[in-house]
Amino acid sequence: MNRKTAIVTLIVTLAIAWGSIGAMLLAGWAPKLGLDLQGGFAVVLVGPDGTDADTLDTAVEIMRRRIEGLGSVQEPEISVQGERSIIVQLPGVEDRERALEAVGTTGEMSFRPVLDIVQTSPALTDPEGDHPQNLDPETGLSGPDDVNAELAYLPDDAGLTVYVVGSQFLTGADMRGGRAQFSGTGGVGGAGAWVVVPEFTDDGGEKFRSATAELATYPVSSPQRRLAIVVDGVVTSAPEVAPEVSPNEGLDPNQVVITIGTSDTPQADAEDLAAILNYGALPTTFERERVESVSASLGADSLRAGLIAGLLGLALVAVYMVIYYRILGAIAVVGLTVFGSLLVGTIILLGQTQGTTLTLAGVTGVVVSIGITLDSYIVYFERIKEEFHSGRPLRPSIDHAYPGAFSTILKGDTVTFLAAVLLWLLAIGPVKGFALTLGLATVVDVIISYFYTRPSTWLVGHSPLGDGGWFSIRGAMGKHSEPAKNVEPVEVAS
Repeated sequence: MNRKTAIVTLIVTLAIAWGSIGAMLLAGWAPKLGLDLQGGFAVVLVGPDGTDADTLDTAVEIMRRRIEGLGSVQEPEISVQGERSIIVQLPGVEDRERALEAVGTTGEMSFRPVLDIVQTSPALTDPEGDHPQNLDPETGLSGPDDVNAELAYLPDDAGLTVYVVGSQFLTGADMRGGRAQFSGTGGVGGAGAWVVVPEFTDDGGEKFRSATAELATYPVSSPQRRLAIVVDGVVTSAPEVAPEVSPNEGLDPNQVVITIGTSDTPQADAEDLAAILNYGALPTTFERERVESVSASLGADSLRAGLIAGLLGLALVAVYMVIYYRILGAIAVVGLTVFGSLLVGTIILLGQTQGTTLTLAGVTGVVVSIGITLDSYIVYFERIKEEFHSGRPLRPSIDHAYPGAFSTILKGDTVTFLAAVLLWLLAIGPVKGFALTLGLATVVDVIISYFYTRPSTWLVGHSPLGDGGWFSIRGAMGKHSEPAKNVEPVEVAS
């Protein structure tokens, strides 16, 4: 290595490391924090016995799309746990109940004819306020167990009205999707309301047209003229077919709007129904096994404690390195800032592009990675000592020590990287955060060793700080090498 190459390599490395992290911070980018650092909640959902892996994978994907469609939850972490469980972590969630419904609601949708409407009483709901599924209003007993039976008693979303419904005309499988929007009419007193505009498949459109044509044969204001829209056994809406709809033609499926009922959150309800139409129903039902909440203040305390522990450890290590290795220790301390800039910058970039979140386990991985990169410096510095103590001059010792040291560093980091990959593949939940930062740290360490440690040590070794004084590299070596003696060549007779 010559001086020009060393200077250019070092300047480019420092510019990339410090410049990239500075640009990210100026742009307002920061690591996306996980559940344990910014608060939120986690829920464990359990499927029925015999649920296969493909069903769980499909459910995970549908849940993820639903949650992302809410817009108020930052980067959900949803993964399969065990044989039939799914763990959902929702950091920074603002509306807990809505998010729970998004991941836990099966979303099985159907359109069914209304046969009769019965007003019921709030006393018919259970003590926890759940809706009475399939309740027979005359007997107060449960109706058919299957909500898709030819005859069923289904409540509305308020639990105050029971609809007697017949066999379904069509299901959510007959729809391509839907969008939520605010309509200028249709609300109470014509003041406007939130509606969902569904998009039918070709076959579904024909089914809907036929169904509304059949309902149009009944008198206006008759219960039988209503079409119940059922989601998971609850009637979300039961609009009446308009008087102008002809029994011979039915309603144009391209002009259909689903009016949301008089709930406290009509916009959210419309968006949730649209999400069900867009992303489909879950392939099976899930029960909530456990719901755990983490407050934002607890998450902030955890982050603060982790940072304080890391900074204190870093300060102690920096002092030790400077005392023991002198100028080489100072090189290592500066190198830690380069290492940290690249590692944190990578985490920020992954968060912005891939939605990767930094968890408390990830912070632990960052702290552990400090030891990884310091080990690399120590390997190189001790190699220089060995070369110097063997009698080689200082500057040749610096040059000759690096290839062997880098080989050792590369082998050690490879083992650590493979362990991180294995941990990532086998672990679940927050442990993956530790594996991620550990794996990233080993890659960054190799880069730093080649593009920072080597040129910076070479430049210092070829400067006055290499040979003179207590703080120099020679001062850190412990003793001087024996100068090479000039030996006259001896001719050997053949």
